[in-house]
Amino acid sequence: MRQSLLNATLLLGVLAMVSAATAADERDPARIISVTGEGRVSAPPDMASIHTGVVTQAETAKQALEQNNSAMQKLMETLKQHNIAEKDVQTSGFNVSPVYRQDERGRREPEVTAYRVQNQVRIRVRNLPELGMVLDALVQAGSNQISGISFDVDDPAGILNQARSRAIRDARSRADVYAQAAGVKVGRVRQISEQPVHIPQPFDQRRMMFAGEAASRVPVATGEQDFTVTVHVVYELEGT
Repeated sequence: MRQSLLNATLLLGVLAMVSAATAADERDPARIISVTGEGRVSAPPDMASIHTGVVTQAETAKQALEQNNSAMQKLMETLKQHNIAEKDVQTSGFNVSPVYRQDERGRREPEVTAYRVQNQVRIRVRNLPELGMVLDALVQAGSNQISGISFDVDDPAGILNQARSRAIRDARSRADVYAQAAGVKVGRVRQISEQPVHIPQPFDQRRMMFAGEAASRVPVATGEQDFTVTVHVVYELEGT
């Protein structure tokens, strides 16, 4: 009985302390300021991806496939000559389809007149100064379909870290402006959260089709890409 009374007394004491602390917090809540900062870094791409391939058509599927295989073999040899590694070449599409006769109005008739074979690969070019030469060589080797070129940064981690640093500095700058206007000072950081990082999607040029002849050297403009990081920062405020 005596032990139970002692425990009850201790519990009441703890509850009283918690209540007093809560009341003190309510009377003097921490003053904070919440701001958003943005950091942006522009960087030139260091690699490009090409979707290219060969389209062949013949009276039979076998003939179309044989022609396509021959052209693709030549294309692969050309890639090796331009030091494109095997890991940077990947088949992205293969299709064999019938070609139907059409009437005078362009409507498809049930009669099959030929077969078409499409074989497409995705190529990464890591030496951008050679990109124009690679494009020209591909067409000269027999590629008659290029479905666009996309530019990208192989390893954006360092660029994103620069953007993060700029975002934090931007947040602090905004907080200082508000605090100065309010007659207080910015204190320690209470919380930092990062919004989903904006990594630019590879830029795709429009689809290009070739009839078998290429320019002497394809001109290429790589431009730059913007990497943006947005952070949400909560600071304490000091002063009256």
